[in-house]
Amino acid sequence: MSTPDRQNSGWLKWCFIGLAWTLFALFFASQKLMAMLYIGRPLELRETLVAWFICASLWFALTPIALRMAERFPLDRRQWLSNGFVHLFASLAFAFFQEALFILIARWIGLINRLTYFSALRNQLITGAHFSVITYWSIIALSHAWDYYRKFHERERRTLQLETKLAQAELDALKMQLHPHFLFNTLNSISVLMGEDIAAARHMLTRLSDLLRTSLDGAGRHEVMLKEELDFLASYLEIEQIRFQDRLTVQMNIDPATLPARVPNFILQPLVENAIRHGIAPRATPSAIEIRAVRDNGFVELQVCDNGAGASAAIRESLSKGIGLSNTRARLEQIYGTSHGFDISQPETGGFRVTIKIPFKTEADGPSAKENGGADDSNFNRR
Repeated sequence: MSTPDRQNSGWLKWCFIGLAWTLFALFFASQKLMAMLYIGRPLELRETLVAWFICASLWFALTPIALRMAERFPLDRRQWLSNGFVHLFASLAFAFFQEALFILIARWIGLINRLTYFSALRNQLITGAHFSVITYWSIIALSHAWDYYRKFHERERRTLQLETKLAQAELDALKMQLHPHFLFNTLNSISVLMGEDIAAARHMLTRLSDLLRTSLDGAGRHEVMLKEELDFLASYLEIEQIRFQDRLTVQMNIDPATLPARVPNFILQPLVENAIRHGIAPRATPSAIEIRAVRDNGFVELQVCDNGAGASAAIRESLSKGIGLSNTRARLEQIYGTSHGFDISQPETGGFRVTIKIPFKTEADGPSAKENGGADDSNFNRR
């Protein structure tokens, strides 16, 4: 069902098109009248205005079909030649049909009295068909221009939204990495290690520094190579593994063919943090997180899975609305539209699993216009 806004938009659109055809009739009628004045012929005001308003009304009635043709057969780079021939034949058909209807109406209201229908149609086609063909092509050109204009502004709007989401994602990533609880645990672990293993404490500080520096260095980038994303994740996981010791095992099953793939910046760390916070930290027994990346028929599938206690459907729904998962879902929709997959599930063996599927693209793929009398029966021509 159409919404009121869409109905109002459609009504305004056709009011504008009707106004445009009215101006079209007045413009060419005035041109005809000026030509009559210039060559000293009597002004046929009524006949000229009626003829041009008939013409404009017919084109107004044909406009929806022409717009549909423009939509169905776009003149884009891939199909401009074949669709151009379609529009060429369509312009001839539109010209013949419009001129045939024009002569029929003109005879019916008495603008043509002496010539037979076919004689008048022949004269009209000879003198007016080219103008009608140009009129059809003008509709197609204006339709494409409007479509390009609309798409340009839609891309601008989506770009602005993406920039906003990216900034939010960067802040969220930093916020999760600088989370007081996370910093407290890390610094506490370092404090403990200072008295037991100075080398491990120093290593933990180094990894924390690398993590923060990588976060700041990646600011402003929409996408990075999967290899860069995994390097960033490695710094984060080293800190967590020092914290959890034997309680945390990380399995990396990465298809080498996926490493050059472009993925959203900071896409994996929030998923891994969720897995650690909700799947690993609550348990005292050893647990594992598996990170997978495979190439599948033009897509890259990324998966983060833990073998923790799992969660009920209600808890999974609650987790999906948290900062990490909800932000990840929104960013995927902004970047890839409908060309992506995002799934939260619980494996049969227990735990929690998040699966992302995005198009496989690499850095090499690049970022996503003789005057005749109005009522002369010998050669009637509105023009």
